[in-house]
Amino acid sequence: MEKAKVYFSKEISKENVVKMYEALNKKLPGKIAVKVHSGEEGNQNYLRPEFMQDIIKHVNGTIVECNTAYEGERNSTEKHKKLIENHGWSKYYNVDIMDEEEPDLELEIPNGKVIKQNYVGKNMANYDSMLVISHFKGHPMGGFGGALKQLSIGCGSSRRKILDSFCRIYKRSNNIVG
Repeated sequence: MEKAKVYFSKEISKENVVKMYEALNKKLPGKIAVKVHSGEEGNQNYLRPEFMQDIIKHVNGTIVECNTAYEGERNSTEKHKKLIENHGWSKYYNVDIMDEEEPDLELEIPNGKVIKQNYVGKNMANYDSMLVISHFKGHPMGGFGGALKQLSIGCGSSRRKILDSFCRIYKRSNNIVG
């Protein structure tokens, strides 16, 4: 396997985000989803929509999110859209809550040893490519947040996240392994 290339900029600017994307020398094909974390109510630890302007325009992307499975301002589409508006996302971009409507999109995981399928917001099927823009941070519930978390939990449908949580609680309470 080829070693991963890491791109670094001493100056954090929206212009340099575009330069780093161009340094990859890859063009995302088709309709592009841009996965971000729109921010929790009262939390200041998220990348602001104004900072993303250049890269989102550069790829002609649509902001995508999924609802959460825990209490808060992102656990229903209605509240999530209000938060997105309050944080300024819908002022600048088209925003798609991918799990707004049922059913979920079921993705098979080839050669999956434990997990055989994943359930994501059904609107993911409307996109050909996805650009993940995230900041790395410690997370009180999940260890670390970043690009992988954006793809795994951030694209998972809220209904599936809730079901998975109930299954884990049931297994623990009944001492079931696996």
